[in-house]
Amino acid sequence: MGTLRSLWFATAALLGAAASAQGTAPSAKPDGTVTSPAISIPYSAYASPEAQAFFPKMLAAGSKAPPITAPIEQSRAFYDRLNSDRVTRMEKLYPIKMHSETIAGVNTDVVLPAQGVSPQNSHRVLINLHGGAFLWGAHSGGLVEAIPIASIGRIKVITVDYRQGPEHTFPAASEDVEAVYRALLKQYRPEQIGIYGCSAGGILTAEAVARLITDKLPVPGAIGTFCGSLLDIDGDASYIGPLLNGQGVPEHRLMLADLPYFHGANPRDPLVQPGLSPTLLAKFPPTLLISGTRDAVLSSVLASQQRLDQAGVQTELHVWEGMWHSFFSDPELPESQDAYRVIVRFFLHHLSR
Repeated sequence: MGTLRSLWFATAALLGAAASAQGTAPSAKPDGTVTSPAISIPYSAYASPEAQAFFPKMLAAGSKAPPITAPIEQSRAFYDRLNSDRVTRMEKLYPIKMHSETIAGVNTDVVLPAQGVSPQNSHRVLINLHGGAFLWGAHSGGLVEAIPIASIGRIKVITVDYRQGPEHTFPAASEDVEAVYRALLKQYRPEQIGIYGCSAGGILTAEAVARLITDKLPVPGAIGTFCGSLLDIDGDASYIGPLLNGQGVPEHRLMLADLPYFHGANPRDPLVQPGLSPTLLAKFPPTLLISGTRDAVLSSVLASQQRLDQAGVQTELHVWEGMWHSFFSDPELPESQDAYRVIVRFFLHHLSR
């Protein structure tokens, strides 16, 4: 450790000297805030060639996204087009069958592998909670997260069209997840049910489990919180992630309280941020956490894993180099395919037969 620490200081001194020679030396304030006049960061050499080629295209597509303040119809139309294109590409790679179903009054899409559910999974089921800032992502966004898992894992996946903002506010989505979960408990044992989601869906997965615990329901056999977890969007990555994705350092970071869905909610409520309650966390099931080094939510995911571990919960953490928020929504990347493998393996290992 002493050698690594010495190497770090030597490297920092060398970079600082080079920056000073160019008149771009970074500075540090007493509170630890670091300022650098200019910075140029190449894309990661550890990412796959496919990701290196796709990254500029991803940035170009992202630059066309409506701002969070845009009319909700505009945002939903944009992301539905984006996700519908992904669904088309996914179905060519991962054959599935699907149908709509109302469960406990909640709209859902049921995704099944084209070759049929495997015998070992006949008594297992996964609940998917789609991403989309608690504003968009219903149907097509859920299918993006469900199709590869259902096909590769040969397991039934139910993706939930939960209530979102701005029409609805917390805890409407958690209530919908609980309603679906209660209905499934009539067909499955809790240890045979898994819940997972990405971004807002990852946050909602944690919130839903906290609600189940509070309502004294048995917890599912395992959960996955991807690109969003048990804590608010904060920490180093909330600044560095946007910078690494060409957006610059944000003057105001988007946090949960900024989302219409959480208007009126107490951001310190453990049912909003379960990571604030060690008592709740101690009752969580095994949890898979996924992120990427260019994800603005990476710090939140890392801190969530640490708190779960401190609470004695079995966790599995995977962070992909060079990857951005919800990177596995694009199925052609080797990193995405690796993520699907990790997700399937985790649930097949932890869910009871």
